[in-house]
Amino acid sequence: MTNIALFGTSADPPTQGHKAILRWLSDRFDWVAVWASNNPFKSHTTPLEHRTTMLRLLAMEVDPPCRNISLERRLSSPHTLETIQQARQMWGDEVELTFIIGSDLISQIPDWYCVEKLVQQTQFLIIPRPHYEINAKVLIKLDELGAQYEIADFRPPPVSSTAYRQQEDPEAVSPTVKQYIQQEQLYA
Repeated sequence: MTNIALFGTSADPPTQGHKAILRWLSDRFDWVAVWASNNPFKSHTTPLEHRTTMLRLLAMEVDPPCRNISLERRLSSPHTLETIQQARQMWGDEVELTFIIGSDLISQIPDWYCVEKLVQQTQFLIIPRPHYEINAKVLIKLDELGAQYEIADFRPPPVSSTAYRQQEDPEAVSPTVKQYIQQEQLYA
């Protein structure tokens, strides 16, 4: 069975952490679908079109070049259930879908659109993030929902999109993404 990682991210902007996650996922899954999306629980400072372009630039930098990573704009939806349904239309029922989520967002899952239906259609892979410990109470809620999840044995670099937006952390984004940000005068 083909294993597909579904990695949607705000990418506001995409960071070296996103790049490390893509590389790690590409070594563990048959296919990695990535896209920029609007999270209904967040406010975004940059239009989706720019975030998608920056994410494409970042994905092209993954070294060594991975042939199993694709930018899938069609999967971008504010509702994860719609993303999963679109993925099923694209790849059929004979694939295993794993939705990738950062530990900073797992507490939101119980409040997601049609979550009871969602947890029946995908499993989750939780990526630990610095400063966002995985709370046992949240995992109990996921268990109560019947969610299947695993916690990744991976720690991405301690960079964040927020740190870049607020302090222009020079380590947070790649030179290619930084060049695009400057060219388009984003985050000024």
